[in-house]
Amino acid sequence: MSPDALAMIAVATFLFAGMIKGVVGIGLPTATIAILAQVTDPRQAIALLLLPALAANAWQVYRSGRLLEAVREFWPFAAVMTVGIWIFARFAVHVPADVLIIGTGIVIVLFALSSLISKPYALPPAFDLSAQLGAGALAGIMGGLTSIWSPPMVIYLLARRLSKDAFVRVTGMLILVGTIPLLVGYMQAGLMTPTLAAYSAMLILPTWLGFAIGEWLRHRLDAEQFRRILLIVFFLMGANLIRRGWF
Repeated sequence: MSPDALAMIAVATFLFAGMIKGVVGIGLPTATIAILAQVTDPRQAIALLLLPALAANAWQVYRSGRLLEAVREFWPFAAVMTVGIWIFARFAVHVPADVLIIGTGIVIVLFALSSLISKPYALPPAFDLSAQLGAGALAGIMGGLTSIWSPPMVIYLLARRLSKDAFVRVTGMLILVGTIPLLVGYMQAGLMTPTLAAYSAMLILPTWLGFAIGEWLRHRLDAEQFRRILLIVFFLMGANLIRRGWF
């Protein structure tokens, strides 16, 4: 594929992914990797994602407010996840492309299935610290290798029975915190080159534009119906990545 065609696909992808994040608060990495991994190496797709993800989640945290409250309550999850992402991001360069494609597809399928679960078992307060450490570790491994750590995060937060506003606030904080070690790990592994960094920076604008459109749509559409349709689409895209890796 020519660089110009890839650039056009990337702009359209980040505009679409930004809209998804604006509507439901999550899904930027899942959407971008699911689409771009169909046409390019998943490591290149992840590198393009990093700066737009930092910008979008910083904006989401700013809009949500009460950051210190979220940090005080969920710092064990964030700390374990951050270390895991930093460690495993450096192994991504050694993982064969087909294995990474299959792994990404599995994570996306798990994300879709876990998010479609409307009410997992409520988490008793006595087990919260253990759940944070376990889910944070799993999120760190997934995030370092595939850039997607939503499945364990979403399952844990749903089990905590957070309100909609608290869910958006905490997911924004955890994704923002996790993106930083992922960026550092990719730079240390040589996967984030100056050229890719420049392209990634240019994709911040369509991501923000999509996010603004998504926020506007959130107040005018049935967000729950949109979310379920979107998760079904994610499931199909993840399944197609698994197929691509195997065949």
